[in-house]
Amino acid sequence: MRKILAAAACVGLAGLTACSVSAPAPEAASTMPAQSEPATAQPARPSGDADSGTAAPPSSAAGGARATGTREACQLFNKLVVDYGAVSPTDSNGYEDVYLKAQDATDAVSGDLRGLFSSLGLLALDRSSAAESGGKPAQESQDAVRDAVFANSGACTAAGVTLRL
Repeated sequence: MRKILAAAACVGLAGLTACSVSAPAPEAASTMPAQSEPATAQPARPSGDADSGTAAPPSSAAGGARATGTREACQLFNKLVVDYGAVSPTDSNGYEDVYLKAQDATDAVSGDLRGLFSSLGLLALDRSSAAESGGKPAQESQDAVRDAVFANSGACTAAGVTLRL
């Protein structure tokens, strides 16, 4: 059953990865006045998710403190990467815990930052399945995390956080 769930997650992440890879294009067009309208719309979304435990940083983004929400999201991603790296290669439950944390974080952020946590969750789920069979996670899962990190590195660097792989 986990293999089916992992396959479904791979398909879902393929769509998210496509969105994450296209993230640099809007950043390149940040000099256009139309860019300020989506930036205003994005912080409004997470404030509706204020009931989740990690939604406090994005809800504070409504008043122009969007960089603070971005900074905290990037720091959380780095923490989850450390947690992922600390799991024993044969501990499928440990990888599932990282997956669950990544899913919670995905719900608490908006925009392209969602791709960071979705891709890490996919990798953790894929690694969980591989831990049970003694294999390795699919290269596509690893590539998705790498692509999401590159797509969001500009925003995180602007917020004062360097993303880690």
